[in-house]
Amino acid sequence: MTYIFEITDKNKKKIHLTTERLKHIQRHPRMHDPIENIKDALKNPLTIRIEDDESVLYFYKEFKQMPQSERYLLVSVKYLKEEGFVVTSFFTNRITGETWKTK
Repeated sequence: MTYIFEITDKNKKKIHLTTERLKHIQRHPRMHDPIENIKDALKNPLTIRIEDDESVLYFYKEFKQMPQSERYLLVSVKYLKEEGFVVTSFFTNRITGETWKTK
């Protein structure tokens, strides 16, 4: 599997983005060249949220220059053991889920 990048997120966990996941992400509107924005959201998120699956975290980054309907970049990360991978990323108009707290 080919990695586009591997970085350490705000939680000090290694995260990678694969070629396959990048192709999926690029199908979303305004996501033709998302790599630097995804890295920024993982390193410096506005907030990190969690929903039903505790192995998945949602990193949000605000982009004030974007239209209100696409103000936040969401980066979904699935963790397996101590490392994670980007599942998807897209712009959204709201932040959902509960605030994630380190345990």
